[in-house]
Amino acid sequence: MNIHFIAIGGSAMHNLAIALHTKGYQVTGSDDTIHDPSKSRLEKRGLLPKEFGWFPEKITNNLDAIILGMHAKQDNPELLKAQEMGLKIYSYPEFLYEQSKDKTRVVIGGSHGKTTITSMILHVLNYHEREVDYMVGAQLDGFDTMVHLTKENEFIVLEGDEYLSSPIDMRPKFHLYKPNIALLSGIAWDHINVFPTFENYIEQFRIFTDSLVNGGIMVYNEDDVTVKEVVENSENAIKKYPYVTPDHFIENGVTYIDTPDGDMPLEIFGDHNLQNLAGAKWICQHMGIDEDDFYEAIASFTGASKRLEKIAENNQSVIFKDFAHSPSKVKATTDAVKKQYNEREVIACLELHTYSSLNAEFLEEYKGALDKADKAVVFYSPHAVKIKQLEKVTKEQIGEAFERDDLIIYTNPEDFKKFLFSQEIKNKAIILMSSGNYGGLDFEEVKKLF
Repeated sequence: MNIHFIAIGGSAMHNLAIALHTKGYQVTGSDDTIHDPSKSRLEKRGLLPKEFGWFPEKITNNLDAIILGMHAKQDNPELLKAQEMGLKIYSYPEFLYEQSKDKTRVVIGGSHGKTTITSMILHVLNYHEREVDYMVGAQLDGFDTMVHLTKENEFIVLEGDEYLSSPIDMRPKFHLYKPNIALLSGIAWDHINVFPTFENYIEQFRIFTDSLVNGGIMVYNEDDVTVKEVVENSENAIKKYPYVTPDHFIENGVTYIDTPDGDMPLEIFGDHNLQNLAGAKWICQHMGIDEDDFYEAIASFTGASKRLEKIAENNQSVIFKDFAHSPSKVKATTDAVKKQYNEREVIACLELHTYSSLNAEFLEEYKGALDKADKAVVFYSPHAVKIKQLEKVTKEQIGEAFERDDLIIYTNPEDFKKFLFSQEIKNKAIILMSSGNYGGLDFEEVKKLF
């Protein structure tokens, strides 16, 4: 097959392009800009466009399909040409479904925990040398790409994102996969630029639950009240398997989980990660991995990239980098670190970087998110607010939203960096939570604090 990617440089798109190239497809693509690591990874495989930009002449009748990325606009010249010629245009999730419609589709959904749970499942399967197709939203240790597609594998494990499918398809991605087996980890309002009310957001998960094939399996987090209501009220003819936070304890900074063979130490910690583990165990069991084999493998799981990722540590202190930015994720991460390192001073640093987090009306959702931190810091860039064409956000608004009188707020990257590097690194647990980089913070330099 000849496949052309419009906006090939995206994180998900370039991984799919590489997967199809590896599968033997003829792959071409365009984009107006491509940054590393996408750029070097595409170049290594001969898939990097010779020049950046959009070229309608690339759209010909020789193409079997076009895959359209979210980065492209509705008036993209290549898209308009493809529509004019009547060529088959797929969104990213549509094409993944086409590649997997004869397989057993396992889809991991939820506002938080998707990447970690998918990573856990793949870690366990890889440990036991079970070959599966997959698509995950982060680069994993031991895996070359974030997408792997074959003709022969029985299962495909898909991270089910609720964000939009493409510029011309406003359906959430996870509505298109039609799972045989699915999981819902939690529901906490996000993507307010697309889902303006919490009820509208919840509805997307109801649709997802009802999209399971007849007789399918839904594994769900019973500790999450909204998830429990969505799944248990569904009239879809599916089997329902709830899970809860497993029994555990913390000793000398290590979390131990209760298993049939006794207490087992874990590399990960936090109630949210323990819930993720419980969900992953159910999924693996439905994929043919027994309980003992699951525990044997999960003992060596250290976490997904950028999810409570330990970037430096010594005998007295530790510093984590975390992708957390939505209120529920920020709270879960902060609470977990304080619980794990109760004897240390926890410094929680949050960058408000996304459209939702910089929205004045949404800010109140952060109430209590940093309460467990001994020292709480928020960084945001007024310039980012301006670029996103949002109403101006003030320090006063942020202070009121978090309801914390001692909240430290920075708007200048240099000021934040000075604060961070002025901390005495002794008996501390520091968390850097952001989907950005605090206006240019060098994390390699941060490691040198230790």
